[in-house]
Amino acid sequence: MASQATTAAPSETSEPQLEPIKSTKSNRLHKVESPEERAAKLELAQQEGHDADIPSNIGYVLSEEGERKRRQSITLRKSEAGNRPSLAKDVEKTAPGAGDQDVSESTTDDENDPDVVWWDGPDDPENPMNWPAWRKMVNCGLISAITFVTPLASSMFAPGVPEVMVDFESSSNTLASFVVSVYVLGFAAGPMLFAPLSEIYGRTIVYHISNVGFVAFLLGSALAPTMNSLIAFRFLSGLFGSTPLTNGGGSIADMIPQDRRAAWMAVFSLGPLMGPIVGPVVGGFVSGGPGWRWCFWILTITAGVIAIAMLIFLKETYAPVILERKAERKRKETGNSAIRSKLDVGLSPADYFKKGIVRPFVMLAKSPICLIFSLYIAVVYGYLYLMFTSITSIFLQTYGFSTSTVGLTFLGLGIGSLLGLAYYSITSDKYMKKRFKEDNDRLAAEGKELLENPKPEYRLPPLMLGAPLLPIGLFIYGWTAEYGVHWIVPILGTCIVGAGNLVIFMALQLYLVDAFHMYAASALAGNTVVRSIAGGVLPLAGLPLFDSLGVGWGNSVLGFIATAMLPAPFFILKYGERMRMKFEFKDL
Repeated sequence: MASQATTAAPSETSEPQLEPIKSTKSNRLHKVESPEERAAKLELAQQEGHDADIPSNIGYVLSEEGERKRRQSITLRKSEAGNRPSLAKDVEKTAPGAGDQDVSESTTDDENDPDVVWWDGPDDPENPMNWPAWRKMVNCGLISAITFVTPLASSMFAPGVPEVMVDFESSSNTLASFVVSVYVLGFAAGPMLFAPLSEIYGRTIVYHISNVGFVAFLLGSALAPTMNSLIAFRFLSGLFGSTPLTNGGGSIADMIPQDRRAAWMAVFSLGPLMGPIVGPVVGGFVSGGPGWRWCFWILTITAGVIAIAMLIFLKETYAPVILERKAERKRKETGNSAIRSKLDVGLSPADYFKKGIVRPFVMLAKSPICLIFSLYIAVVYGYLYLMFTSITSIFLQTYGFSTSTVGLTFLGLGIGSLLGLAYYSITSDKYMKKRFKEDNDRLAAEGKELLENPKPEYRLPPLMLGAPLLPIGLFIYGWTAEYGVHWIVPILGTCIVGAGNLVIFMALQLYLVDAFHMYAASALAGNTVVRSIAGGVLPLAGLPLFDSLGVGWGNSVLGFIATAMLPAPFFILKYGERMRMKFEFKDL
């Protein structure tokens, strides 16, 4: 049975209805459709697996149980508001075990409900999709800025780790790696807290609270008196710093239409990938000069400035929260407690929070696509942080770089990432629009229903290029460093790794945003948990691996694993849509 969606809009007596959109071969035309036509289209979209066809400013895709609870909550509110005395009896019908038929009969349809709050027409300025370009740029710019700083903090003091070990009188290689990677374990814990909170109270307030915690624990790291306290502060700053990584993709999906999202996501994704790479470049000079503690002082100042700017200029983007605030204003103005947002799923904040914590794990368990992509990104992300632990020691010992200049060796990863970013951002949206038009032309010629939105699978073809680059770069980097070939050659190898890393990361991340639009934050949260655990744990094996096998064979082992994963992109490209349709995610 197809899942139901809250697709209702208010009647003429309340809020004007947002005109549904009907696809044509070349554009989209606004026309008023009957509720039956709209419901049929949404049901077809769900059957085809197009979760992205129901974005956050249109409605949820609920399971049958979720829809039953939503209607039960609406019935209860109307009863409490005194709108219909008979509803008190209807509430009893919707107790656990009551049939869906009773619920639907006891609740007026949303399409004809004057108490439903919705957008004031298709051009409502409160709808983030309708914001002017400058406001979208301000929001995206601020989110991208903090998303750059939080991963920057993960590796900025990596070149200064030898000085840290001397200061705290430790010689443990495991601690030397863990003091860097423990920050990424904080990235794994944070999404479980901040993703559901953002879906209850909105993106903005969660950003602000997280920024305060992030700055506070960066300050604690700068003043840490012991190795144990430094590790603890690093973990907590990573926990609070995870928010933009988890919620940033959802914020962009709230504002940017799907067919223009790749370029915006490319800018956003610079942070998670370029931050850890730029960090050691800057950190090398800082650690070799004022000392490793100044890495944290610089981060504290930078993050503090961005946090203040976000406090002043950041605007809420999450449609359910915007509409709930609008409904709250109307409840106060009219005294009618039955007024509700069209996107209200009828859950208390506590229940919604519990669902939000569980949802990322449910998505990983029930959606093979989500799990496969998360594991793939985990390997790629883990390799990136494993290289952080090896590059510094290799270029210090093999090539005789100093503490100040060794950070420059990370520029290979940075330049490669920029090249991969340029390739993906230029080709992705263009390819997606081309395929969308071709498929709709074919469907029109066959007399079939046109696609409402581009398929998420249109994001995947660049994987065919990015996936092979990863093992190629690892082999070049490992064996040229093993034999002491001129230092520029292993750096070129890391450049190839960076390009492959970026293309894989972008394709898979953007696919998750497109495929799980309404639950993009939860999808990214599950992905962030898996990849952050890999990024936190895998580097602990880095130095022992290279000590045992050497740089050449150590990187070859990683390259062989990456090579074994090469069939995954081709498999996903061929069967991904079928799997997504078969295992469609429905909310709890």
